[in-house]
Amino acid sequence: MKQLTDKTLTWVKVALFLVALIPLARLIIGGLTDALGANPIEKITRSTGYWTLVLIMVTLAVTPLRKLTGWHWLTRTRRMLGLFAFFYACLHFLTYLVLDQFFDWDSILKDIIKRPYITVGFPTFLLLIPLAVTSNNALIKKLGGKRWKALHRLIYVIGVGGVVHYWWLVKKDLTNPITFAAILAVLLGFRLVFWWRGRQPQVRAVIAKPSN
Repeated sequence: MKQLTDKTLTWVKVALFLVALIPLARLIIGGLTDALGANPIEKITRSTGYWTLVLIMVTLAVTPLRKLTGWHWLTRTRRMLGLFAFFYACLHFLTYLVLDQFFDWDSILKDIIKRPYITVGFPTFLLLIPLAVTSNNALIKKLGGKRWKALHRLIYVIGVGGVVHYWWLVKKDLTNPITFAAILAVLLGFRLVFWWRGRQPQVRAVIAKPSN
């Protein structure tokens, strides 16, 4: 499982692609069968936002899982997962922009200022855009590995912003926001541990180096 053949990996990607489309398919079927409830716009908004966060968490989980299991092929699924997170974030934003607000820019601006969850959610969505735009080989090469990696560390800020946005949106049952916050804390905690372990040889080398 540490390495997969190209053919097997292709099938894995196809399976992930189809699974990632299930939430959209459910919304489409629900819309066609009038099964989205009394407030379909709210249902679409909540569902697309929820799955955006799920896919952000799954994307963030790739590196810890790869390091813990040695399954290096996981890295080759990360780009698609991240782009699906952006896709659902776009659906989430467009549902608000088109179906909820009908392009009423004055009302949208007032919402951004007055509603804290939108104040956090809007810039969080904007931060996803440069990550999606640069998720191709040509721009990775143009930016260079170091700059590309530095840019894509924005995913940590996006994860925090997404959880805060969801937490402030929910008024009663905080079970889901708390669950997302806990998952994010674990995923970021793993990264801190990996970073610290990577620093240890350098720290020991500095300590052991004789002073002049």
